[in-house]
Amino acid sequence: MMRGATGKLRSVLEPPVENLGYELLHLEITHQGKHTVLRVYIDAPGGIQVHDCAAVSRQLSAVLDIEDPLSGAYLLEVSSPGLERPLVKPDHFKRFVGNKARIVMATHICGRRRFTGQMVEAGNQAVVLEVDGERYPLPYSDMESAQLQPVF
Repeated sequence: MMRGATGKLRSVLEPPVENLGYELLHLEITHQGKHTVLRVYIDAPGGIQVHDCAAVSRQLSAVLDIEDPLSGAYLLEVSSPGLERPLVKPDHFKRFVGNKARIVMATHICGRRRFTGQMVEAGNQAVVLEVDGERYPLPYSDMESAQLQPVF
């Protein structure tokens, strides 16, 4: 699910995040008005606190100043994954089998691109999502985005 600029950026940012003891869960580049925003989501087994985000932000700011992987000005935001946690790696899907997820595919599968249902299996190549009693094997390589869906 790593594509283009974010895949290259991940290769620059992941080592310093891991050196601090965190997992770089996901990153995204968005535009809000005139501003470009680089959002970095981190995780750790005990969860993420504000001081964790601040420590990673300081470290990544230094790395980004040296590496300069983004053209132009941007804002850096470091955050915990929250309730609608992004699912990026096969291990993320495996960890949350049994939970509900929303997945958007890059191509149509069985006539649709958007799937919301329960993850019933997760392997190294695909996750199986049960939607309205039907099971859909969804390959990670064809996913545009995936995230947990909280159930209240």
